[in-house]
Amino acid sequence: MPTPNKAAAVAELTDQFRDSNAAVLTEYRGLTVAQLKTLRRSLGENAQYAVVKNTLTKIAANQAGITALDEHFAGPTAVAFITGDPVESAKSLRDFAKENPNLIIKAGVLDGKALTADEIKKLADLESREVLLSKLAGAFKGKQSQTASLFQALPSKFVRTAEALRVKLAEQGGAE
Repeated sequence: MPTPNKAAAVAELTDQFRDSNAAVLTEYRGLTVAQLKTLRRSLGENAQYAVVKNTLTKIAANQAGITALDEHFAGPTAVAFITGDPVESAKSLRDFAKENPNLIIKAGVLDGKALTADEIKKLADLESREVLLSKLAGAFKGKQSQTASLFQALPSKFVRTAEALRVKLAEQGGAE
């Protein structure tokens, strides 16, 4: 029979899995408390990094409908629950892991889809959502400018052609 504290912990973790856009499992063996504090700060407000108990977290993930991570709940585990842009959080985790090789990214989940450690690193290589949206907007604006130029060119070319025809007809009519 589970204790009330464990049941409350599972309920809280289940809510965090459900409320997050993404979650990344890491192994933190060998990191100091100061390093973990630095990691939490580097993740910013978009993510919450929590050291968790494997059994309770596995139960919570399953209750939230996430079963793909079951095999990764072994050893000292911490979870980054990401509520904001997953790319920025993945970059923070990747950069911190480069500086501190004791942090190992195990796996993750993004919008219900399981991610491997390599896929999380690829996600970290993407540009942020804002940059991608601004590039998309720039591409649309460029296409609009090209379309506007095309529509302006057609009447202008027609007018030049008509004027050239009028001049030619006038020259032919005056020559006879």
